[in-house]
Amino acid sequence: MPTIRVNTPSARYDVYTGRGLISSLAPRIERIAGKLPRRVFVLTSPEIWALWGHAFLHSFAEPPTTLFLPAGETRKTMPSVEKLLRQMVAAGGDRGSLLIAFGGGIVGDVGGFVAAIFMRGIRYVQVPTTFLAQVDSSVGGKTGVNLPEGKNLVGSFHHPLAVFADTDVLGTLSDREFRAGLMESIKAGIIRDRSLLRFMEEHADEVLAREPEAVEKVITASIRMKADVVNRDERESGLRMILNLGHTVGHAIEQVTRYKAMLHGEAVGWGMIAALYVAHRRGTITGAQAARIERLIHAYGPLPALTARTSSLIAATGGDKKNIGGVRRFVLPVGIGDAGIVEDVTKAELVAAVAYMLSQAKARS
Repeated sequence: MPTIRVNTPSARYDVYTGRGLISSLAPRIERIAGKLPRRVFVLTSPEIWALWGHAFLHSFAEPPTTLFLPAGETRKTMPSVEKLLRQMVAAGGDRGSLLIAFGGGIVGDVGGFVAAIFMRGIRYVQVPTTFLAQVDSSVGGKTGVNLPEGKNLVGSFHHPLAVFADTDVLGTLSDREFRAGLMESIKAGIIRDRSLLRFMEEHADEVLAREPEAVEKVITASIRMKADVVNRDERESGLRMILNLGHTVGHAIEQVTRYKAMLHGEAVGWGMIAALYVAHRRGTITGAQAARIERLIHAYGPLPALTARTSSLIAATGGDKKNIGGVRRFVLPVGIGDAGIVEDVTKAELVAAVAYMLSQAKARS
């Protein structure tokens, strides 16, 4: 079972990947945290619980108190957080309680944030159930919710005790969700791991067919890359920002389309295409490299059709949380396997990039 260590100044924990982890969660958590507390909460979605609740409960002598967060980015809000906090109080939660976030990225982000602020902070465990959550959002301690003005504008750094990424649960993912999650692995290859990118190029058929060895290799490499970056820059003061490749425009797409048109990974896929355009124009990557990466993004798609006004998308990028003092920060690839953060992308450059991205979307619709 591959185990990846996250080792930051404020937290040290392991990310476990493999099969059959869900059915043996309780003893695994006890080995890390000691005896389970009087009150254990599990935050999940009704859909995940219907599929995997029985396996989840298998190893618990006393069933945890179940909290439900309905699916969808529109539920990732402060009102949802308040509702969950009040349910925990009503159920007798205290400072010794433990929360298990059992679901996709939204459940993980909201669950981590709830754990960070309930009774000024309780322990929690991440059990991600989507490809995207396993390779990205469950690792690194970033938690939070959205505001109408933008995505992830309220949150906290609060690391889990451990992450258990059970690859068995990926078998119930829709093909669309699976492919959307793979966009984050493509991102990992672009910014930090050219061997991962090459593997995804050469073994696309095996990965998309969900062959266990190929999928596990992609998941493990993606997590290892992110853990290495987080270990070097826990609080996103510099290097960690490269993990946001494609997210400036991606988050804008989600906001402008009211989180209804596409999944997060799909929006990031389009956002990476916009970033590639800027990088090519600036000469940080060659035309051949840009075309190579675009082909890979579309090979792991198809990305959904996108209809939006360029002006609306540009305006939405102004609310990105990476921006400081009115300066628009942008992550650009530098060759393949490296990336950098720039602060001088002009509005004209961004307009051209978004227009190119929309032209690609139109051509493939």
